[in-house]
Amino acid sequence: MATLIMLMHLWSVIPTAAADNQPQCHQLSTPKMETYSKDGDVVLGIMAAIHEESIFPSTNLFFTDPPTPRHCQKIHIPFYQSLLAMVFTINDINRSHKILPNTTLGFRIYDSCHSQVSAVGGTLQQLSGGTETIPNYLCQSHPKLAGFIGDGPSAGVLPMANVLGNYRFPQISYVASLPVLSDKVQFPSFLRTVTSASFQADALVQILLHFGWTWIGIVTANNDLGLQGSQTLRKAAEENEICIEFYETLPTQISMNSFARVVSIMQKSTAKVIVCYTYGVHITALLKDISMQGTSSKIWIGVTTWIPSTVFSRRDLWETLNGTLGLAVYSGEIPGFKEFLYNIHPLTDTEDIFMKSFWEQVFNCKWVDAFKEVAMENITEGTRLCTGRERPESLDASVYEVNDFRFPFAAYNAIHALAEGLGDLRHCKPQEGPFSNRSCADPMDFQPWQMLHYVKNVHITSSDGSEFFFDEFGDSPPLLDLVYWHMTSNDTTKYVKVGIYNASAPPDQKLVINESAIFWGGKYTQVPISVCSESCSTGFRKSAITGRPSCCFSCVPCPDGSIANHTDSLDCIKCPLDHWSNSKRNLCIPKEIEFLPYEEPLGFILALVAIFLFFNASGTLCLFIKYRHTPLVRANNIQMSYILLVALMMCFLCSLIFIGRPKRVTCMLRQVIFGISFSFCVSCVMAKTATVLIAFKATRPNSNLRNWVGSRTSYLIVLTFSLIEFTIGVIWLATSPPFPELNNNAGNWKITAECNEGSILMFYCILAFMGFLACVTFGIAFMARNLPDTFNEAKFITFSMLVFVSVWITFIPAYISTKGKYLVAVEIFAILSSGAGLLYCIFAPKVYILFLRPEMNTREYLLGKYSSKIGNIYSWMEEECIEFI
Repeated sequence: MATLIMLMHLWSVIPTAAADNQPQCHQLSTPKMETYSKDGDVVLGIMAAIHEESIFPSTNLFFTDPPTPRHCQKIHIPFYQSLLAMVFTINDINRSHKILPNTTLGFRIYDSCHSQVSAVGGTLQQLSGGTETIPNYLCQSHPKLAGFIGDGPSAGVLPMANVLGNYRFPQISYVASLPVLSDKVQFPSFLRTVTSASFQADALVQILLHFGWTWIGIVTANNDLGLQGSQTLRKAAEENEICIEFYETLPTQISMNSFARVVSIMQKSTAKVIVCYTYGVHITALLKDISMQGTSSKIWIGVTTWIPSTVFSRRDLWETLNGTLGLAVYSGEIPGFKEFLYNIHPLTDTEDIFMKSFWEQVFNCKWVDAFKEVAMENITEGTRLCTGRERPESLDASVYEVNDFRFPFAAYNAIHALAEGLGDLRHCKPQEGPFSNRSCADPMDFQPWQMLHYVKNVHITSSDGSEFFFDEFGDSPPLLDLVYWHMTSNDTTKYVKVGIYNASAPPDQKLVINESAIFWGGKYTQVPISVCSESCSTGFRKSAITGRPSCCFSCVPCPDGSIANHTDSLDCIKCPLDHWSNSKRNLCIPKEIEFLPYEEPLGFILALVAIFLFFNASGTLCLFIKYRHTPLVRANNIQMSYILLVALMMCFLCSLIFIGRPKRVTCMLRQVIFGISFSFCVSCVMAKTATVLIAFKATRPNSNLRNWVGSRTSYLIVLTFSLIEFTIGVIWLATSPPFPELNNNAGNWKITAECNEGSILMFYCILAFMGFLACVTFGIAFMARNLPDTFNEAKFITFSMLVFVSVWITFIPAYISTKGKYLVAVEIFAILSSGAGLLYCIFAPKVYILFLRPEMNTREYLLGKYSSKIGNIYSWMEEECIEFI
């Protein structure tokens, strides 16, 4: 495009033959552009987009016809203020003489009217000397042209940079932020005092992340800046998990209903935040259509191309724009400039060819008489005339900003950069210069590339303390302001600087925002939420929804034993084996270690029962010792009764080993002691039953059982079977002893402190042998059922063995199906109940006689109706020193 524009100007120069047949060049009546100029020793060429629109008559031209004159309309006030800032700065430099002593700066200002054709035409006109446009010729050597400033929009800057780069003329833009301009191969002499748009995408992402906006819409203008910037934003947003609901490019030609489709999409969208990569003219037309449709609940995020701009001066858009956030060119202080803006006046600043149009636009009036040639008959009814008494102080900040200088500050830095570069060039000392042979440039006749060298290396400290310089790409420090625009209570508007973006700062300090200064334009009482799906709270994980962007998801609760301890977790974290998730699934808490303690009611009751039974057994033993000389006690194999009662006491006490937290010693001993104690008990019962049976059977003539009658048989039975059980226990402890462990599989919320039996086979061997003894004892007692009732306790032993076997048969399935502390309780219950069965079934009737029926505790009663037969047996057993059972 820039090449075509240059060709248009080159084709306007055609060679002709003079009288001496020497070729001459002249321009075909190309209209000369209006100039606002001031003489000086050195001049600056300034191309400024003062007017917003440039209209060319729509006539069909032949390629040999010259271009038709343009018509500019509507002053772009922020850019006009930038022009005023440049004029003010040049005058201030000339007055101070600090930067350029004995040198006066002049300027030639051309208005491009936002037209690329005009931007190139003005540039060529200035290069030619400011009179006629003769490409590649300089028709005026003095005053010297030091450099160029401008144009405003990037569209005009690009062709200018193509032309000026050929000559290495320094060009500084105070508006253009197009990233491609940083390419020093294409644009070797281009510099700028505003931040490159390449940083705006990162700044916008930082803003979106700061407020948690992950569901947005993007609207872009159909030009280089809009398309490149929005695509960069789109990529950066996706990298930071920000989803884009819609991406729309605005039509280039603005007409009625041209934005209807885009507005319809916005109305249907759920995104509350819309980023607009456009110019003021596009956003104005878009917001006009939106305000007509009533879509005013959106939060608009702008970029430097339209914040600030004249769109904010339109009252019909204030309601829609209220609460707008945007990136703006970094603002700074220009000492004395505010007073300068208040003191301008068309009647005193007559050299300014743009001021009268500015005055008419901002005060909505018309000049007449000699100052502006407007015939009175052309003044329609209702038109207000300019009186000259209008004061700039009365203008609203949305129309005429005098406190927040952005583009004016960038223009101020551009003038200072050229002035400082020129000053450094003129202050070069011989033999200390930067060029070949350490030479310096000629202060009165320097080359553009020499001036460019000095300008690129300036380092300026502004009056507000901020530093300004150009990097290797010709860009200024990457600083952007975050501004908030809102309506005030007195029906005025206000820009508020609420933050700053510094791309060179550490990552976590790039964006600084003062949220307390943002009121969201009355649309929201707090930071609006713009997300596709609400954030998943702790305890939930995100689950993608098929066919939807990553920002759209459902929240799934974490399973038991897993947690999500921060919002928007992608996965649930499994708790360690010794921990479990709490009810909210956001914290792993230690599992409760479970065992049967004495402090628990169950443990306390079982211990109390064990002690009670122990004292019952010990009391019975004491009672038998006290009445050991009575016939009842002597008739019950008194030694075996003593041993049985001691064994029962051991059984009751061994149950206490099962209560409390398992330890290595208790785990090793409890099952072994339990097995040996009960085997000892059952062996004693077997011995008692076998002795009486042998005694009655041995009375038969020539019976071989006579050799087994006596106490040694009882002792042998007890010792033999107890020793077998003891041997099993020793083998168990020697090969695979039990040990304490924490069982994590006992339950979700608990860990069971239990004893691992080491070898479950050995445990069942102990139980099996004990069962075998019980069955044998039960069989012997059953065989003795027909003995005389007076001496026969076989029925009681039979019943006790029936209780014993029943308890341990039911114990096995209960033991297998029970877990945790209740497994221990089941075994203790089995020990106590089986032991109590032996104690009460065998000894309770005898205790009853000793205490309540002492008359039955006599020799005569014991002999009873069987006196003849039993007396003989009794006499024989006394001779053999054997007691009745």
